[in-house]
Amino acid sequence: MLNAPINSIATIALLLISSRAIAELILARLNHRHVVANANRIPDAFAGIIDEATYRRSVDYTLAKNKFGQIETIYDTIILLAALFSGILPWLSGQFQRHLGENAWAMAAFLFATGLLLSLPGLPFAWHAQFRLEERFGFNTTTQKLWWADRLKGLLLAALIGYPLLALVLKLVDWAGAYWWLWAWIVIIGFQLLMLVLAPVLIMPLFNKFTPLPEGSLRERLLALANRTGFRARSIQLMDGSKRSRHSNAFFTGLGNWRKIVLFDTLVQQLSEPELEAVLAHEIGHYKKKHIPKMLAFSALSLLVAFYLIALLARQPQFYAAFGFHNDGIAPALLLFGLLAGTVSFWFSPLLHLWSRRYEYQADRYSAETMGEVRSLAGALRKLNEKKLSNLTPHPTYSGFYYAHPTVLEREQALQRLNLPQQPALAK
Repeated sequence: MLNAPINSIATIALLLISSRAIAELILARLNHRHVVANANRIPDAFAGIIDEATYRRSVDYTLAKNKFGQIETIYDTIILLAALFSGILPWLSGQFQRHLGENAWAMAAFLFATGLLLSLPGLPFAWHAQFRLEERFGFNTTTQKLWWADRLKGLLLAALIGYPLLALVLKLVDWAGAYWWLWAWIVIIGFQLLMLVLAPVLIMPLFNKFTPLPEGSLRERLLALANRTGFRARSIQLMDGSKRSRHSNAFFTGLGNWRKIVLFDTLVQQLSEPELEAVLAHEIGHYKKKHIPKMLAFSALSLLVAFYLIALLARQPQFYAAFGFHNDGIAPALLLFGLLAGTVSFWFSPLLHLWSRRYEYQADRYSAETMGEVRSLAGALRKLNEKKLSNLTPHPTYSGFYYAHPTVLEREQALQRLNLPQQPALAK
């Protein structure tokens, strides 16, 4: 009688994984056709905004990433199915128990080793994306040595920080009993908050060089913006993002008195001073509108639900058996949940992106109102989308599943509805 629920669970998992893969391939095809349909001429909305050569390159870049993404989707799905249904995970768990025992450190080692093994098949794709795809379109600036060094540093940090944290979570099962999941959640949330303070000081400098923004008109302009918006930051720093890619970004890091404003050096090279001020005002808008604590709260709640579900699954022998495990404690439940969670959360991504887009519109509005005009932010958006060869004509359904930010056209149309000085309308 046990075989029926076991088979049902395995079937549900197979359907979830397959349906997500099929949906991703369908969305990719929809986006491909939509982009190709608009490839022969610059859409009217962008006439005079982008030249034909750049638009053609953005189309080629989008189609190349689309094709690569479809291959990667199929490959990742095969790897996931093989991991779940080949029996290798129960076998590996048995090996660790046999040689290291069943204590928290041994099971944490099993989880760490499994995560490492499952990441290996993706290395060729990550390498190809960096040194073939990004290189082809002029974005890659990293070297083979630096690329491999980044991965080695990441592995060492995972071993030094992630492995003990895994062992602590597993040990809480012995210490806290049935409510281990609540204490595990508290520990992980505390660790995340601690890392918000420590990572900018101890971890990020291992990968990038941070230098104070030099004295000059740009620094004075950005400091004046921070003062008039009541945004206190410890410093404004430049990050050498150009040693890896020509893509650009700006972000805040740290909490409270340790907060820093970080600008990619590529961003400073690509934008004018008013445009950089508008971009920083947009980021400050996220802070002033309390978007960051709201999203952190949602993330914390999601993590609490995840731990509770793991605790429920850990008490279901049929769940373990469906993937070849015996009831071997919390470790397999953590692993299986981690492998399967994405197949469910994928279907909620449009809702999360709607929420994220709403926040982007609010931050854009804050930036425009702070600047007293929309020209600077609109100019920055245009340049950034042009420099990174963004897809200017995504299929709406594809955009809903994958775009956390509105398109440049949608953002400019929203800016034009503000009663502020603005440049000629982007939309015809």
